[in-house]
Amino acid sequence: MDVMKLDYNYKGENALKELERITSKAAEVQENILCGILERNKDIKYLSKYMKGPKDVLEFKRSVPIITYKDIYPYIHRIANGEDSSLITGHPITEILCSSGTSGGEPKLMPTISEDLDRRTFLYNLIIPIVNKYIPGLDKGKAMYLNFVKAETSTPCGIPIRAVLTSYYKSKHFQCRPYDPFNDLTSPIQTILCEDSNQSMYCQLLAALIQRHKVMRLGAVFASAFLRAISYLEQKWSELCEDIRSGRLNPMITDPGCQTAMSSLLTSPNPELASEIEEICRGSSWKGILCQLWPKAKFIEAVVTGSMSQYIPALELFSQGKIPLVCPMYASSETYFGVNVEPLSKPSDVVFTLLPNMCYFEFIPLGKNGTLSFDLDDDEQVPCDKVVDLVSVKLGRYYELVVTTFAGLYRYRIGDVLQVAGFYNKAPQFRFICRRNVVLSIDLDKTNEEDLHRSITLAKKKLGALLLEYTSYADTSSLPGHYVLFWEIQGKLEPKLVEECCVAVEEELDYIYRQCRTKERSIGALEIRVVKPGTFEKLMDMIISQGGSFNQYKTPRCVKYNSATFKLLNGHVTASFFSTRDPTWVP
Repeated sequence: MDVMKLDYNYKGENALKELERITSKAAEVQENILCGILERNKDIKYLSKYMKGPKDVLEFKRSVPIITYKDIYPYIHRIANGEDSSLITGHPITEILCSSGTSGGEPKLMPTISEDLDRRTFLYNLIIPIVNKYIPGLDKGKAMYLNFVKAETSTPCGIPIRAVLTSYYKSKHFQCRPYDPFNDLTSPIQTILCEDSNQSMYCQLLAALIQRHKVMRLGAVFASAFLRAISYLEQKWSELCEDIRSGRLNPMITDPGCQTAMSSLLTSPNPELASEIEEICRGSSWKGILCQLWPKAKFIEAVVTGSMSQYIPALELFSQGKIPLVCPMYASSETYFGVNVEPLSKPSDVVFTLLPNMCYFEFIPLGKNGTLSFDLDDDEQVPCDKVVDLVSVKLGRYYELVVTTFAGLYRYRIGDVLQVAGFYNKAPQFRFICRRNVVLSIDLDKTNEEDLHRSITLAKKKLGALLLEYTSYADTSSLPGHYVLFWEIQGKLEPKLVEECCVAVEEELDYIYRQCRTKERSIGALEIRVVKPGTFEKLMDMIISQGGSFNQYKTPRCVKYNSATFKLLNGHVTASFFSTRDPTWVP
């Protein structure tokens, strides 16, 4: 197989056949992928810095270091400021993708080349053929799949900076795709491309309600986004029904694309449909509301693994547990990774088959607790001989994912902790365990222990009292979810000063958090719950009584909702305070 001519243009049954082929020849496909990357990029400056001998696989594995974002960022920064793409890749960098991960409080910037869209599209084209094997007839109706774009910026030299999904929705791969009965969306393209998320949400929900009897699947990329849509529907159903009843679009919709698109759906008044929807939404409970509004829906598609698993109870409430949750894919801004070949598995049992044609995969062995399985100083890089390739991982073991891409990432640590759960043909299947070091997450935000500690350390200077201890949790019991900090304070409690601390913590959290909080409105105001004196001593006593070591005890910096530790802390709350304003966010 010539990797330079590797074909990603498969659909339907042909896509399923290609899945079988590449997973049956996983080792061969992976070797060809790496050979192809090295052949294309043999003259770039980054590889030449490390590979002094032949640009072959052996020299690559022996000489090219395993890196993190801080190692590759200087090269990306130089390209963003006008230097040639040949610093890291043999093909022109066409876009810079904003990752939801951050570095120094700012979004990570990932290089991408035009053909990366072919790889992403290949993965998208696999999802519904796989699901259709288990839930047939998906070509007989429509999909209420809520897609959104974000406003883009550009580098000093004019390269677009976009979110990875915005990149796809603005591409010809999405906008010029031929009609596919398996992917017939209720949302007109113009409503998806509207950068005003409020107008986009309104129009997409309106389109889905107008076509409610044709909808066979529901979804959004992330569970948090889908639940945000339900919350929005709770607020706006009356206005949406009025649009349907009158056949006229709400005047708050001023985007020309949305106006044009919706005019083709609101062709005439439909009071009967409006009354149907009103009767459902006016009910005393929204339990099972999805089944009532879209009675033919066969599944909900969304990412529900990792931090998104906290939203499963809410999804099951709104579907009354009658609509299966399908978590279809595993992907990031760096590259797309794999698919779920058993889409009806329980969310807790979801595993992803890594696709050998996406990039070159390597893995750092980890212990069960997510730590490295070998000794390493803080400033020392992972030795090249410690990683294993895709087909050499062992069942049940834990690994950190490392990728090499065509677009200029070489042996790059993604930061995801995975466990080998099985094999599909010769390709391993992985269970996503967590992001390394992430403590809190509500939506796309990922706050690690270090950033949380830094934010609190700076904010507590405003307290006028002594902060003895703290911990945190992500409260998703209501929408939007929000961060909660449990603080034990010694000294006089000044409510105004604690509120200022709430604001100060948020100001110090990273760019993605502040964007979700201020612009996207997908995260609510941060809350500080002050607990009684001695609460954290009680927490330590409880943990030690359950077998913890007194000598090794550390206050957990994050607790799980409804856990014994949470109940102890929440049972000792004396006062609660919220941020009084949004944190500063500049696009």
